[in-house]
Amino acid sequence: MSLSVPDRLALSELVHRYAAAVDDRDVETVLRLFVADGELVLPEPPDVLTPVRHQRGPDAIGVALSEATNVGRTHHGIDSEVYTPGTNPDVVHGRIAATAHHWSRRSDGVADLVWYLRYDDEYVRAESDWLLARRALTIDAIETRPTRRLR
Repeated sequence: MSLSVPDRLALSELVHRYAAAVDDRDVETVLRLFVADGELVLPEPPDVLTPVRHQRGPDAIGVALSEATNVGRTHHGIDSEVYTPGTNPDVVHGRIAATAHHWSRRSDGVADLVWYLRYDDEYVRAESDWLLARRALTIDAIETRPTRRLR
């Protein structure tokens, strides 16, 4: 089974809306992109880079996202998107590669903590659109860079 072009576009829009909402620190919008009992699985960087912390439901996901968006500024760039139909036509799996910049002011200037990451997603078709049922974040590498200026 292959995905239709409208479904691929809707899934891509969901992925980009998630990134934009996280960058805007708009936790409420992010929560609306998940099903009611959705799951977000996060690593514990810098020690554990694989998904180990399970957050289920809007309250737990909201707390986790509030912690994650507590840095100075973020910028998520989507590098690649691969969608694979599930055995059910209302389920799709995604592998999303991204680069996430986390800028913070320090006593010695501005630092850019760069995460090269991957989301392993499961999407389900809702009444009017696709939603995240599960998102697991793996960090492939972490890099720290000096930054000259931050808005």
